[in-house]
Amino acid sequence: MTTALACTLVVAGGAFCAPQALTEPAAAVAGADFYLPPAPLPGGGPGTIVRTEPSRLALSAPGQTGTIPAESTRIMYVSTDTHGGETAVTGTYLEPSQPWTGPGPRPLVAYAGGTKGQGDQCAPSKLLAELVQYEPPVNVMFEYDVVALYSLLARGMAVVMTDYQGLGTPDVHGFLNRKEQSQAVLDAARAAIQLPGAGMNPDSPVFLYGYSQGGMASAGAAELQPSYAPDLNVRGAYVGGPVVDDQYFIGYNDGRALVAPAFAWMLNGMAAAYPAVRAVLDAELNGTGKAILNDSASKCAVPTGMAQNHGQTSEWTSSGLPLTQVIDGSPELKAVFDEQRVGTLTPSVPVLISSARNDEGAPYVPIRDMAAGWCGGGAQVQLDSNAAIPPLTGLAGTHVLSFFPALEASQNWMTDRLADRPAPTNCAALP
Repeated sequence: MTTALACTLVVAGGAFCAPQALTEPAAAVAGADFYLPPAPLPGGGPGTIVRTEPSRLALSAPGQTGTIPAESTRIMYVSTDTHGGETAVTGTYLEPSQPWTGPGPRPLVAYAGGTKGQGDQCAPSKLLAELVQYEPPVNVMFEYDVVALYSLLARGMAVVMTDYQGLGTPDVHGFLNRKEQSQAVLDAARAAIQLPGAGMNPDSPVFLYGYSQGGMASAGAAELQPSYAPDLNVRGAYVGGPVVDDQYFIGYNDGRALVAPAFAWMLNGMAAAYPAVRAVLDAELNGTGKAILNDSASKCAVPTGMAQNHGQTSEWTSSGLPLTQVIDGSPELKAVFDEQRVGTLTPSVPVLISSARNDEGAPYVPIRDMAAGWCGGGAQVQLDSNAAIPPLTGLAGTHVLSFFPALEASQNWMTDRLADRPAPTNCAALP
């Protein structure tokens, strides 16, 4: 493939130079039109590539010296929505120029990104070209996943990162929707394997990898893979700081202004995917609650908006009850929230779970329950709980800080799986 060297200055300090394709497939569509799916979608099933185009990278990481060349390709591929229908999802394939020196062929990491928001401008495939997005007057979105991407590419691992359903494309993003997110991750791997010139093949070893929202997506993908994508040669899954129970997450964080937009994104996604939910929310939310959902739908993570000014969800409801009680009182809502819970199925591959005991965002108790359920089903599970980080709140809270210590350990764990070393497990004595 013909390439040229493109360099982009980034706020992390320094320039990143990435080889970029000059030739593009016939299906490529330039500019914003790339994110508008054709109708109908092409046949071929989940993972089928709809279109591709070369993409610009602004890739460097705080604290890292030097730059890592990688060839970036933006992709649109077919995935499956909550109810089994076909949908188009976008993402990015990153081909490292670093050689793979580990055991076996070069692995493919199906990377599930952390929370970016619900506006189309928040799609990782767009943020990777900008690194930092500024929305006047004060809203700033930083593509923090670049730290993990940098370290994976430095090892010579190929990476495909999904945007998830509805980020970039016209659909509403199903934030913390178990099926939509998980299937988008698995189908991204399928698409990368089919990508011409990517060097992947159906036998390429695949790892599922994610933190926070991505941890939930990675966990859900590990559960669904045996039935949904048995064709993938998945060798293991890293599940970092996952949200595994949407209702528990709301109750645990109710009143925390920084987390409040996540509740709105969750409800927006559910209303779009489940007509019964929309009817219930129309009846149960007051004018403030409805305005918060509407305002949040176009926002990225860490913005300012209505949700942060109404952190208590009791302010959102006509009854004055918090959302968790509204959910418990509605059979329709309760059924949908229960459907999103991770831990009801058992992965068939080894899993490494990382969680901070004092995580103020993704609570530890349901994570341990998920691990116990997987262990009970016979899965090989290693649950690493980090008690060293104290309870912290704010932008640099425990949940954010615990992302970094596990990076090296998780990637060494993947290399051990490729070397066919026995997977560690502490199922007999979970922390």
